Amino acid sequence: MANILILYISMTGNTEMMAEAIAGYLEYKDHLVDIKTFDFDPIDVEELLDYDVVFIGTHSSDDGEIPFEAEDFYEELDEADIGGRVFGVFGSGDTAYDEFCLSVDLMGDKLVHLGANVVPERMKVDLTPSNEDIERIEQFAESALQMVNK
Repeated sequence: MANILILYISMTGNTEMMAEAIAGYLEYKDHLVDIKTFDFDPIDVEELLDYDVVFIGTHSSDDGEIPFEAEDFYEELDEADIGGRVFGVFGSGDTAYDEFCLSVDLMGDKLVHLGANVVPERMKVDLTPSNEDIERIEQFAESALQMVNK
């Protein structure tokens, strides 16, 4: 049984739906899941070390950048020793914009740069997750679990 954190920010509710789909799948598989939001739950980057897997979800603001609510966390990641830890990044966006889900890539790139073991697929959904997207999200969560068990 893995101890898992899902940390996210959602403006329209779409990234929240993704976080809930990940949590539902993991809880169905009998894992311990904590869900926190950048909006309401202060998180110290050192807390990340308490988890076997950390999922970070974000929408893309303005030109695809990290949302304001997650900027401090993003910068503080440089201070955490997350090398070798398993992470998954996910988020929703709108393909009508030039930079689709850029914040998901920015977060994933930072984690890779810091030596984290990041799920290769960065889970991106265009607007509201469809039933097909939910299936992909569950496969994404399973991929993270497989990385822990290696």
